[in-house]
Amino acid sequence: MNPLLARLQPYPFEKLRALVGAHAPNPALAPINLSIGEPKHPTPQLVKDALVGALDGLSAYPATAGTPELKEAVAGWLQRRYGIPRPDPLTQVLPVNGTREALFAFCQTVVASASSARVACPNPFYQIYEGAALLAGATPVYGEPADWSGVQLLYVCSPANPSGEVIGLPEWKRLFELSDRHGFVIASDECYSEIHFGAPPMGALQAAYQLKRVSYERLVVFSSLSKRSNCPGMRSGFAAGDAAILKSYLLYRTYHGSAMSLPVQRASIAAWNDETHVEENRRLYVEKFDAVLPILQRAFAAQRPDGGFYVWLPTPIDDAEFTRRLHREWNVLVIPGSYLAREAAGGNPGRNRVRIALVAPLAECVEAARRLVEFAGTL
Repeated sequence: MNPLLARLQPYPFEKLRALVGAHAPNPALAPINLSIGEPKHPTPQLVKDALVGALDGLSAYPATAGTPELKEAVAGWLQRRYGIPRPDPLTQVLPVNGTREALFAFCQTVVASASSARVACPNPFYQIYEGAALLAGATPVYGEPADWSGVQLLYVCSPANPSGEVIGLPEWKRLFELSDRHGFVIASDECYSEIHFGAPPMGALQAAYQLKRVSYERLVVFSSLSKRSNCPGMRSGFAAGDAAILKSYLLYRTYHGSAMSLPVQRASIAAWNDETHVEENRRLYVEKFDAVLPILQRAFAAQRPDGGFYVWLPTPIDDAEFTRRLHREWNVLVIPGSYLAREAAGGNPGRNRVRIALVAPLAECVEAARRLVEFAGTL
């Protein structure tokens, strides 16, 4: 067996099951699960209709590079959304089977086999970044490195999971300058970009274009339809940016067998070409935050994120103990912040926080907030 597998840490939800599995939750209260960032709003009818109407495509092998029509749709969306020149659909856009597998596979493409290779990622972070680094034989670096030597890949996430923070133009400028100086590639995870509460978050391609980096050197962005269009089961997204890197990435994916089925490609075209359902989806999340935050703020320092659908909530006691007791006593499931981060620079930046995903129906989110406030009164 691959010895690198032994370096992988348990996934956060595996740890969560172990934490709460030793007790039964309060049977007098209906369960509310806000631990997993799985969208629950309805999949748009236009996407379902396009999928059903393309089922004849199941009889053909799809090309890993994707159809010209899908690549054109993605390029057009990028142009409209970010105000940038239309990326070349042939060389600067690549369909992927959701951002999870794509972000993992990208690391395997970029990182050279060397014991000194390092991969930097945010802290807290999406654990796929860490697993990708470990299985590429690299050493993960949590948070910004004090020393960039050996760093071959930097993962960034904006809006961030779990904090919801957004990277602005000055920070992008600094990251691009560091990339120029040290030669590392930037992988920008932007899967939450369409859930926001004001001005749309800046994307990495947008920042690069505004800074005259028109070829997007050493930059690839990733986005998907899972959060934007409530299609997590389709596993549909894209990578876009540096044409030379995407050429190598396509070669890797061709051998990896990572091709999107033709019906999913047709449904994806319908989704990328429509914004009405995205606006309604965003309205539903705004409604939830507007209802939930005033309740939580009676007992917690709860803040609205810049983007995404998470509340990154400070806890008055240890986050794991908070999660365990909340589930046992009030039948609300969240995830400890320390499970989403690693010890670095003398501490775990997720400690004494929990991540709350406002993905359940509005009434459940409001009820969960009320239970959280009542629970806080017992601490």
